[in-house]
Amino acid sequence: MTKIALITGANKGIGYEIARLLAGRGMTAIVGARDEGRGRAAAERLGQPYVRIDVTDEDTVAAAAKRIEQEYGRLDVLVNNAGVSGGMTALTPSAVSVASVRAVYETNVFGVIAVTNAMMPLLRRSEAARIVNVSSELGSLAMATDPESPFWQFNSMAYNSSKSALNMVTVSYAKELMDGPIKVNAANPGYCATDLNGNTGFRTAEQGAAVAVRLATLDADGPTGAYMDDGGTLRW
Repeated sequence: MTKIALITGANKGIGYEIARLLAGRGMTAIVGARDEGRGRAAAERLGQPYVRIDVTDEDTVAAAAKRIEQEYGRLDVLVNNAGVSGGMTALTPSAVSVASVRAVYETNVFGVIAVTNAMMPLLRRSEAARIVNVSSELGSLAMATDPESPFWQFNSMAYNSSKSALNMVTVSYAKELMDGPIKVNAANPGYCATDLNGNTGFRTAEQGAAVAVRLATLDADGPTGAYMDDGGTLRW
């Protein structure tokens, strides 16, 4: 049977490339996006279905889950890619507003939980579902606290801490599902040129998508509860 994948935030950037690469592997790659015009346009370019989903709006999340159930009956791959940067400003943590941090968490953390929980009944119907959470090396506590790390200097309260929280969310789901066939992992795409960072990254979106695709297509002996990039396992 053709595998069914949902990729959130898939109308552009890394999410679009993940959808394109999964479709290239023969999957039905559902383009999830909150903007209907952009989402449909991206889906048409890929020749794949579109579903409207705003990860911060649980009504649209529930509606997306219902539609996927009606049309496919199950979900084999969930890629939680939708994310925001909060501006990635140079503000010191003590100068950041609670409201701006909360806004980032709504998408990067709470949105992932909302989507994963809504899709879990469909994922459980798959023979061996895969959940991939798109994280960042900026969420690594080990690298953030290592003065020798190139990430020591990046001290964005909202974005960095949201990705650290996402890493723990990943581990939590992996532990819950450890005795079954569902694998849950975090993918670090690296510093890619996307709208999230004003297209300043030195990697392409396609390069960044590769690790998520690899985790979305793991064999039965692959890891779960891992935090990985192109080079392998990262330090949490």
